[in-house]
Amino acid sequence: MIRTIFLLIIIFSTTYPQDGLAIAKMVDERKAPQDIVSKTTMLLTNSKGKTRTSTILSKSINNGSKQILWFLNPADDKGVAFLKIEHDDKADEMRMWLPAFKKVRRISSSKKGDSFMGSDLSYEDMTNRALDENNYKRLDDDTINSKACFVLEVVPNAEIKSTYSKHITWIEKETLMAIREESYDRGGNLRKKKTFIFKPVSGYNVVSEIFVEDIQKSHSTKLTIADIKVDSGLAESLFQEKNLKRLPRN
Repeated sequence: MIRTIFLLIIIFSTTYPQDGLAIAKMVDERKAPQDIVSKTTMLLTNSKGKTRTSTILSKSINNGSKQILWFLNPADDKGVAFLKIEHDDKADEMRMWLPAFKKVRRISSSKKGDSFMGSDLSYEDMTNRALDENNYKRLDDDTINSKACFVLEVVPNAEIKSTYSKHITWIEKETLMAIREESYDRGGNLRKKKTFIFKPVSGYNVVSEIFVEDIQKSHSTKLTIADIKVDSGLAESLFQEKNLKRLPRN
């Protein structure tokens, strides 16, 4: 009996690592597509209930480390485009093409807390979190919608000058996909609540809906991601500034 209990403890410890960083590494290393193409409907809702809807074509590679977006509508946003290239050894690159001004605007790291196209996503929210730029602490496990979850406290290192003091992230154990997150401002106050829905696509779990609520501004953003295609063979050469100005047909 004692031996059986001992074996169960070993199995449990192996299956579910106790260390927050170990869990974060598992999430970082989960199976993901080489590239993703999708169309996103972005619904913004302000404190008075007024809404605004946009449609966006997105193409990304390497787990989103390189991404290009084109706004398809409404008419006054059509052709606006965004390029993101993340780097391990230097600052990430972000650029916006603004056709009305015939100008490419570079987004500096000092502007990463600014809103992306009036949404509740900041430019910082649009980037992946590097493992070595954050500290991870495992909190008590939780259950969300009958799904067992790891809960991690993620604290950005001081040198990256994040606009957040910490994030609390719920990660579904079975899939290692984040399903809920709370983000806190530099003063330690709750700033944003985020929920994520995912679905299987060609053997991968891919995010199909994101809901972000800015608690302090009473404003929300819902992203509904459709027409998802994976591993279609996107070339790295696509992710260049010159391609921002070329609104693709598909």
